[in-house]
Amino acid sequence: MITAIREVRRARGLTLDQLARACDPPTTAQTIGRLETGTRTVSLAWLSRIAAALGVDPGDLVRLPDRPDIAVAAILSPDGVRAPTRPQSLPLPVAPGDTVAVLMAAGTGDYRAGDQLWCRRIAPGEFHTARNRDILVPRAAGRFAFGRLIDLDDRHLRILPPGAGSASVALASPAWIAVAATLVRSL
Repeated sequence: MITAIREVRRARGLTLDQLARACDPPTTAQTIGRLETGTRTVSLAWLSRIAAALGVDPGDLVRLPDRPDIAVAAILSPDGVRAPTRPQSLPLPVAPGDTVAVLMAAGTGDYRAGDQLWCRRIAPGEFHTARNRDILVPRAAGRFAFGRLIDLDDRHLRILPPGAGSASVALASPAWIAVAATLVRSL
C-alpha cells in the first residue's frame, strides 16, 4: 500500500518524533519512519492511529490510483512565498459518509454565490460541540434552517441566520444537525 503519511506529516510541520509522541499510545520515530517508507506494513489500525495524531481522515493517508494528488507549487507564510524544498503533494478532499452539502445560490453573510459548504451530521449528544459554528437544521416537510448556533438547551436550539440584521430563530431540538466543516469555493 502506498501511503502519504510523510507528505501529510511534513505539511503539518511535524518531525517523526513529534508524530510518534502524538500517537495514542505513543510510538517511536523509527516506527513512523518505517511506516512512511513502506519497510513496515501499514495496517488499518496504524493508519487510524496516525490519522488521529495528524488530525486527518485515514483515507487521506492512502494514495489511490483513481484519486489524483495535487502538486504543491508554493508555500505561503507570513514571511512570504517560497517553493517547497522537496516535492510535496496534497490529496483531493474526500467527504466522509456522514457529510451533507449546502449549495449557496446567492451571496449571504460570509458566503458567496456558488460556494459549497460540506457539513458533518451529528447527533443530539454532540450538539454542544457546534456552538458558535454554522449549522444546517432539518425541519418538518423537507425544509431546513441554516445559521450560527448561538444557544441551546434540552429542548431548543437558537440560531442566527447569515446576513446583516437577521433575527435569531428558536427551533425545537431535531434528531440531528449538520455542522459546517469544509468550504469549497471557486475563485
